[in-house]
Amino acid sequence: MTYRTIRQRFLLSAGSTVIMGLLMAAAANSEASPGTLGSFNVSSNTTTPLPSPREEQARAPRLDAYHGHFWDSLSLEPQDVWSVMRQSFQWQEITLPLEAQARVDEWIEHYRARPQNIVEITRRATPWLAWISEQVSERGLPGEIALIPFVESSFDPSAKSHRGAAGLWQFMPGTGDALGLVRNQSYDGRLDVVTSTQAALDYLESQAAEWYQGDIMLSLAAYNAGAGTVNKALRSAQSQGLDGSYWDLSLPSETMQYVPKLKAIATIIQNPERYGVELPDIQATPAFAKIQLENPLSLAEASQLLDVSQQTLAELNPGLLGAQAGPRNGQTLLVPESADSELIAELSQSTDAVLASTDTPAVHRVESGDSLSAIAARYNLDQRDLIRWNALDRPGALTPGQLLALTAR
Repeated sequence: MTYRTIRQRFLLSAGSTVIMGLLMAAAANSEASPGTLGSFNVSSNTTTPLPSPREEQARAPRLDAYHGHFWDSLSLEPQDVWSVMRQSFQWQEITLPLEAQARVDEWIEHYRARPQNIVEITRRATPWLAWISEQVSERGLPGEIALIPFVESSFDPSAKSHRGAAGLWQFMPGTGDALGLVRNQSYDGRLDVVTSTQAALDYLESQAAEWYQGDIMLSLAAYNAGAGTVNKALRSAQSQGLDGSYWDLSLPSETMQYVPKLKAIATIIQNPERYGVELPDIQATPAFAKIQLENPLSLAEASQLLDVSQQTLAELNPGLLGAQAGPRNGQTLLVPESADSELIAELSQSTDAVLASTDTPAVHRVESGDSLSAIAARYNLDQRDLIRWNALDRPGALTPGQLLALTAR
C-alpha cells in the first residue's frame, strides 16, 4: 500500500466520523426543539392551539453560518502543494524593521525581475517539494523552511559547489559525516534527498534548541555561517542592548542575505499573481514511494521489473553513484508513486517465485557460485551486454540474491 493510499483511507475514515457525529448532533438538537408537525404538547398530554403564521415563522429553525454551509463545505477543493505551503507559512505576517524589510524587498524585486528563474526552479522541485513540505509541517517548523533548497541548490539534488558542498541542502563533507550521512564510492548520503532532508531538519532543530532558545532564524544563520560565527555576532548585538534577533546581527554578507532570500521567495509564492509569476502544478502528496531493500538491486533491474525508465529511477535516487541500491548503498530505493512498488518490494525479498511468473525471463537472480560468463552462456548473451545493461562496476563480484537484467531497456 502506497503512502497516498494510506493517507486517502485515513482522510475518508476521519471524514466519515466527523459527518456521522454532526448528523447525530443535529438529530439530538431537533429532538430537543419544540415540534412543529403536531398540535399536541406531549409532556402535558393536552391540546394546544396551532401557532399563527407569524408564530410559525418565528419558530422556524434559523440556519447560522455553520449549519447553513455544512453540506457545501463537504465539497472541498483539491489542494496543490502551494496552497498547503501557504497554510504552513509562519513568517509572512511578521512586521520587520524598515531596514530589515528593505533587505527582503530587494530580493523580491530581484526574483520579480526574473520570473522564469522561479518557474524553472519550482519545476525542478516537483518530485520533492510535497514530501519536504510534509516533513517540515510534521515537525511544526515554519513552512518557509521547505524552500531552503531553493536558496541552497536551486532544487538540484546533484548540485555541487566549488567548496565541496553537495546535494539539495548543500552539506559539506565534514558536516555530512558528523550528521551520519554515509559516503563511499557507490553512495553519497548528501545527495540522497530523503536522508539529507531528515539530516538538515534534525540539524536546524538541534541548533535552535541548543543555542537559540528555539529561534529558527538564528539556526538558519548558523546553518549558513556556522554556530561560532553567529554566536559571536549574537553576543555583540546583545552587548549593545539589542534583542539579538537575526535582524539585529552583523554577519558575513552571504548570511545577511540568507533569510531575506528565503522570505522573499515565500512572499512571492504567497501571492504569485501580484508578482507576475505562474507556478507549475504540483500535487499536494509525495510523488514517490519508498522501498526498503533486503538485497542489492540495480536501477537497470528495477527499470525492467517496474517498466519505469532507468533515467527516472536515477533522477529519484541521485545518491546511488554506482546505480545500485541495497543495504550497503542506500537501503531505500525511491520509485514513482504510480509504479508497482509492491512488486519491487517482493522481488527484493523473495526468491525466484515472482520471476517465474513472467513469460519471458527479463532478469536473473544470482545464486551462490554463479559467474557472469555462466549466466551469459545460460541465456545465450554477450557478457559485455550484461555489464552494460546492469551498469556493473565489478563484473567479477556478483552477490547472491542480486538481480541481473537480461535485456536492454
